[in-house]
Amino acid sequence: MSKSAHAPRTASQQQATAEHAVAALLESRARWRDLATLAADLAFETDADGRFAFVAPDPALGWPAGQLIGAPAEVLLGGAQALGSPDPFHLDAPMRRQRVWLRRADGTMACLLLGAVPLLDRLGQVVGARGMGIDITEASQQEDSLAAALRRGAMVDHILGQMRHELLAHRMMEATLAAMLGALGAEGAAVIEALPDGAMRLLHEAGSGTAAALAAPTTPPPSPLATAPAGTPRDSAAPDGRLLIAVATPTRFSAGTFLLMWRPPGGRPWDEEERRLLQSAAGIARVALEHEEIQHEMARQARTDPLTGLLNRRAFLEALPRRIERLDREGAPGTLVYVDLDRLKLLNDTGGHELGDAALKRVAQVLRDSTRPSDLVARLGGDEFAMWLDGADRLTAAERADALVRTAAGRLSIDTADGPVSLGFSIGFAERLPGSFEDQDGLLRRADLAMYEAKRAGRGCWRAAVDAVA
Repeated sequence: MSKSAHAPRTASQQQATAEHAVAALLESRARWRDLATLAADLAFETDADGRFAFVAPDPALGWPAGQLIGAPAEVLLGGAQALGSPDPFHLDAPMRRQRVWLRRADGTMACLLLGAVPLLDRLGQVVGARGMGIDITEASQQEDSLAAALRRGAMVDHILGQMRHELLAHRMMEATLAAMLGALGAEGAAVIEALPDGAMRLLHEAGSGTAAALAAPTTPPPSPLATAPAGTPRDSAAPDGRLLIAVATPTRFSAGTFLLMWRPPGGRPWDEEERRLLQSAAGIARVALEHEEIQHEMARQARTDPLTGLLNRRAFLEALPRRIERLDREGAPGTLVYVDLDRLKLLNDTGGHELGDAALKRVAQVLRDSTRPSDLVARLGGDEFAMWLDGADRLTAAERADALVRTAAGRLSIDTADGPVSLGFSIGFAERLPGSFEDQDGLLRRADLAMYEAKRAGRGCWRAAVDAVA
């Protein structure tokens, strides 16, 4: 039976796919919790019994998070009713920007500016609550600090309302920037990355005037902003008079990212309160950027063979129909090449799987070296590889296959304790002419059969598939 035959997806496979999607959803929600709690002094979730299911940061109000998980939420309400404080843990409707008194671990009371929402099941029944807030105890005694805390709290509460249903990182970033525009009275905002060559790459934007703002000669990466400590806002100006403020937001993946905001020409200068608010926003933006990069990496890993770094079977088979469709529009041929690595089992038995893995990595490099950026290279599994050669006819494919067979003889001899093991390639390829009615499965089948013909011919050679039936 052809190795390329594909069995229908079984119920267990469909269930595994569904379970994977649920796991990804839960993981994304967990990352949102990290994002939501970054600018808060308390973030929580309660279950249907009114017990804490999630508490952050650790500690929160002096309480170790582990001590609160599973405890009734009333543990934080001791004495709060005497202060006329609402209960944020048992809700029928959302609570927005409420001043709530909660008990610290040392018995003293803390005033939090808090937003919370009830959690509903599919039937609309309340099954818990979720909320977050900032400690304004000291600010409540100082009028100037209180104003800044209220604005910070309003931004945090607004982000909670905008983002609690967002699962994709880029949507989180969009919601963050949109909320910041209103909180800071800005015309526009952008997240940019300063590249090593001095150019700038726009990652996200909101509002208007982006092109004019990014034309500023003092926009990152010039030294006044590039040398600013992370989280320290710096002012600059655009050529048209727009008032800019930027703050570095380095992440684990890029040290050159900046959050940039601006006001139109003639707008009021940025004040200290807005600088503090921007510092909090920068932390949120940093986590959103890292979450976005993690999602990109997860997507890349889902398409990549972890050992060789080549495309995996799924990614290759998903990309192939698009390549075929494009070449049909362009009136160009394409060729599918199957490559089977000969004597890998012998190497594994003689030198161990560590040497076998090293050989597979070497094969991946050989295949990369023999293809162009427009081609596809994949490891289908085990000792089987595949290449799609864009625009290549059978003559070009034959030249490429012959070169690979000769290259294998020089680059795939592996030394073991029992002597060298010489690996080789058995190659089969199938050309697809433009406008052909042959589908993907037929093309795969012909290339696979040709590869087996090469194996039966003694290995270390190539065979071209018979033409497709019209």
